Amino acid sequence: MTEKHLQLIAQELALPARKIQATARLLGEGATIPFIARYRKEATGSLDEVQIGAVKSAIKKYEELETRRESILKSIEEQGKLTPDLKTKITNTYNPTELEDLYLPYKKKRKTRATIAKEKGLEPLADVIFKQDHIDLDSFAFKFVNDDVPSIEEALQGARDIIAEHVNEDKDARDKIRGLFNRSATIRAKLARGKEEEGAKYRDYFEFEEQLKRIPSHRLLAIRRGEDEGILRVTLGPEEEEALFQLERIFLKSHGAVAEQMKEAIKDAYKRLLSSSIETEFRNSSKELADAEAIDVFTENLRQLLLAAPLGQQRLLALDPGFRTGCKVVCLDQNGDLLYNTTIYPHPPQQQVNEAMDTIHSLVSRYKIQAIAVGNGTASKETMSICKRINFENKIDIYLVSESGASIYSASAIAREEFPDKDVTVRGAVSIGRRLMDPLAELVKIDAKSIGVGQYQHDVNQVKLKESLDATVESCVNAVGINLNTASRHLLTYVSGLGPTLAKNIVEYRSENGSFKKRSELKKVARMGDKAYEQCAGFLRVRKGTNPLDNTAVHPESYKVVQQMAKDLGASVEELIANPTLRKSVNLQSYVNDTIGLPTLQDIMKELNKPGLDPRGEAKSFSFADGINTIDDISPGMVLPGIVTNITKFGAFVDIGIKEGGLVHVSQMADRFVKDPAEIVKLQQEVRVRVLEVDKQRGRVSLSMKA
Repeated sequence: MTEKHLQLIAQELALPARKIQATARLLGEGATIPFIARYRKEATGSLDEVQIGAVKSAIKKYEELETRRESILKSIEEQGKLTPDLKTKITNTYNPTELEDLYLPYKKKRKTRATIAKEKGLEPLADVIFKQDHIDLDSFAFKFVNDDVPSIEEALQGARDIIAEHVNEDKDARDKIRGLFNRSATIRAKLARGKEEEGAKYRDYFEFEEQLKRIPSHRLLAIRRGEDEGILRVTLGPEEEEALFQLERIFLKSHGAVAEQMKEAIKDAYKRLLSSSIETEFRNSSKELADAEAIDVFTENLRQLLLAAPLGQQRLLALDPGFRTGCKVVCLDQNGDLLYNTTIYPHPPQQQVNEAMDTIHSLVSRYKIQAIAVGNGTASKETMSICKRINFENKIDIYLVSESGASIYSASAIAREEFPDKDVTVRGAVSIGRRLMDPLAELVKIDAKSIGVGQYQHDVNQVKLKESLDATVESCVNAVGINLNTASRHLLTYVSGLGPTLAKNIVEYRSENGSFKKRSELKKVARMGDKAYEQCAGFLRVRKGTNPLDNTAVHPESYKVVQQMAKDLGASVEELIANPTLRKSVNLQSYVNDTIGLPTLQDIMKELNKPGLDPRGEAKSFSFADGINTIDDISPGMVLPGIVTNITKFGAFVDIGIKEGGLVHVSQMADRFVKDPAEIVKLQQEVRVRVLEVDKQRGRVSLSMKA
C-alpha cells in the first residue's frame, strides 16, 4: 500500500493515517479482524471490527484499482498511443470512473457505426463539422461521395456517427451528464403488456416514478425484481431536453448548416450512446447502494439471531409441529445428543390429543426433561397449547423456537453426517431443540442466506452478501467465545485463525486424546502453527482446566502480566479472580510497558470480573394470546402479544400466533418519526401490537406499536 493510498483511505474513513497503516500491516501479516479488534488495540488505537473491516475493504478496492490501471496503461502503450500527458492523467487518478473515462477512447471496440464511417474515409468531414468552420457544407461533403458513400446525405450521416462517438467518449461530456443524472434522474416503471394478472404483487409499480436519489432501497430492489421477472418496464434518467442543453453548451459553437449537423450528432450521441451508458452506470451504482443497505439489514438481523440468549445445557424435548403428518418429537440430553424420537398426532385429521399428551408426559418423566422447545411453523400455536395443558411433576418451561432454515439443515450433508439413519423430519426436530440450547452453535451449520432474516437477500450481489454474512458469523462466534471441548467442527471453523482443516484436526485430536486440559495443548494439534495459535487461542475456552485464565478471553500472551499482578498482591491467580477487593487494588498504570498498554490491561480486568460468563444472557419463554389460532380469529382494534421475526427498512414482521405474519410499518412503530425500525425493535423481541387491518384475501395483517 502506497503513501497515497494510505492518505486516501484515511480521508475516506475519517481515521488517522497511523491507525490505517498499523491495521494494514496486521492484516498483511495474516491477523484476523476479530483478533486485531480484541488483542491489538494499542497498535490500531482501539479500532473496532467495523472500522477494521472498512480498512480491509478499502485496501482491496485500491489494490484492484492499481491492477486495472496497469492493464489500461499496457493496453494503450501497445497501441502506440500512450502520450506523456495521458500517462500522467491515468497515473494520477484514483477515481475508477475517471480512469475508465480516460481509457474509453482507446478501448478495443467491436465494429461500430463510427468505425465503419472512418473506414470509408469520412473522418476529415467529421473534423470540419466538429470544428464548425464556416464552409459550403454540401460542396465539401460532395468530395467524399464515391462507391462506398453514394450520396451527400450518407457522407453527412457517417460524419455524424463519428462525432457522436467522440461526444460519447468526451470526459467533460460524460461528467456533465453524470452530474445531471446525479441531481435529477428519475426512475420510471410501468406494467409490461399482458402481465396484469401475473404481476399482481407489483401493482404499486404499474405506473410509478420517483427521483432516483430519494427512492428507498427496498422499493428499488422490488422494482428491479419486477423488471427481471418481465413484469415491469423500467427506465432511468433525467429530462432529455435538459441533457441536450448541457451537451450543446459544451460542443455547439456556431449557427447555420454545420451547427445543425452538430446538433443532430449531439442528439444522436445522447440518445443512442451516452444516455444508455450513464444509465447503466447509475443502475449499477444505485443497485450497489441498495444492495449495501439490504446486506446491512440482513447482517444486523443475523447478528441478533446468532447472539440470541441460549438456554444452555439442559435436557430437552423438542417438537417440530405439523397437522396431517403429525408432530415429530425428539428427546435430547444436555449435550444435544439424540436420546429418543417418535411422532404424535394431536391435530386434525387424527386428533389424538390425549394419546399425544400422555406420550409427552411419559417422555418428560423418563428422560428427566427440563424444558420443551416447539418450532414456530405450522401448528405451533396449537402444539404449545397442548403442552401447556399437561400436568408435569416439575415445572417445565415451554419455548417457541424459530424454524427458519431448519429444513435446509435437515437435508444438508452436515445433518446426514450427524444422523445418517434418521429422516429429515427427525433431524429438523433435533435442530429446533439444539437452537434453544445454543442458537449460535446450531445456526452456523446452515448457509446464513437460508435463515431468512432480511429483505430481498436473493436479489443482492451474492458474493458481497456471502462475504458480509461470513464476517458476521465469524464476529459473533469470536465475540461469544467457544468451549474448546464441546464445540462442533462447524462451529470451530469460524474461530479466528482456524478454518475447516484445523477445526477438523482439533475434533480428531479431542476424539483420540480426550478433553483439552489447557489451551497450550492446542499446539499439539496437527498443522497448528504459531500464527494460528496466536489468532485462535484467546477465543477458545477450557472449562475447569488446569489454568483458570484458559476459561477467559485473556490471551495467553498476557498470562505473565496477570500472574505478576497476583504475585505483587501476594495472591494466586485463582484468588485474584475470586476476590473483587484484590482486583480493585491493582494499579494498571504500573503494568504498562512496550508490549502491553492500558487498553489491553483494562480488557484483562473486565474479563477477570466475569470469567467464562456468556455475554448473550438467558433465554425466556413466551406465550401467544389464547384463542388466536387463525386469521379469522383477529379483527381491527385487538391488542396482542407477539415476537419480532424479521426487520427490514420499511418495518418489522411480528408473529402473533397465526400462520400469517403481521407487519408493523415503520410509520406505525412509535408516536414519533422513526427513520429505521432497528432503532425501535430487535429480532426475537417480545412486543405488544394493535391490529389495524386484516386482509384475508391477500393474507396480510397490518399492525401498530403506537401507544
